[in-house]
Amino acid sequence: MHTARAGLHHGGRASGALPTAHSRRRYWVVLGVLIFLAVGFGFGLLAWDNPMPMGSTGFWRIAEMRGTSVVVMMVVAICQAMATVSFQTATNNRIITPSIMGFESLYIAVQTGAVFFLGAAGVTAIQGNAQFVLQILLMVALSMALYGWLLSGKYGNLQVMLLIGIIIGGGLGSISAFMQRLLTPSEFDVLTARLFGSISNAEISYLPIAIPLCLGAGLLLLFNARRLNIIALGSDTTTNLGLNHRFEVMRVLFLVSILMATSTALVGPMTFLGFLVATLAYQLADSYDHRYVFPIAVLIGFVVLAGAYFIMKNVFYAQGVVSIIIEVVGGSVFLFFILRKGRL
Repeated sequence: MHTARAGLHHGGRASGALPTAHSRRRYWVVLGVLIFLAVGFGFGLLAWDNPMPMGSTGFWRIAEMRGTSVVVMMVVAICQAMATVSFQTATNNRIITPSIMGFESLYIAVQTGAVFFLGAAGVTAIQGNAQFVLQILLMVALSMALYGWLLSGKYGNLQVMLLIGIIIGGGLGSISAFMQRLLTPSEFDVLTARLFGSISNAEISYLPIAIPLCLGAGLLLLFNARRLNIIALGSDTTTNLGLNHRFEVMRVLFLVSILMATSTALVGPMTFLGFLVATLAYQLADSYDHRYVFPIAVLIGFVVLAGAYFIMKNVFYAQGVVSIIIEVVGGSVFLFFILRKGRL
């Protein structure tokens, strides 16, 4: 199976995920460059403009405080990258992302509803580990109920599921917009700060919950990379090769739901980050094998986040607009490929 897929991909010249010496050399060079950039930006965030002497106790204390943001970026990079690549494989479509299922809309509705019903204190009311876990459970339960309902039955299919996901997301967005119009200016300002995806939104106390969820779901997807390679061939081929296509897709979507819910509940909506990362990963990895695509995607996600924060914080002194820039760039890439009619 892998041989056939690789043969088609490379004009029949060779077989395997990285069939030629050139492709293998290119992959490891790209991986090395991304690791270098990730380490460089990560260290830069910890050490750049640190007022204490390098290596002193004060230096490491400040670096430790900044290190929380670096850990959050890595968690978000793993969640967004692996969730988007896996979701696009399960749906056999490289244009759509998990955001289309309404995770961001649900997050915005929860945040808006809290402020609408509880006032400005509502933002405080929905913080804390219990509320964080509740948000994740709510998002995962809603998405799995949607998947289970729409992928089962006589007429169950992914296209209907995606369409209803868009409708639910749009409906939640309309309800949120209506409630936001009824807020006072001060309440709206408090709410707006929570609705932009931002690393500063993350609470340190959330990490002991978010990190195991992120690593657990990510490792399960990585261990099932060979099955994802088969799922990418379509329902008929997957069934002919002895796998239950619906069960495999449901399992992938469950893990995707955990990753997306964790990322969204941790830092807020980042709609186009996953699409940007996945699209670049496919181009740079140049392989169908998810064992090679996943590491590239995760590293790109971290480099994009850490690089954007480092540059905006230390060059333009505009740290708060990082998520907006990422959304603009990601949205532009999205429109570019849409205008190319999705030919990836």
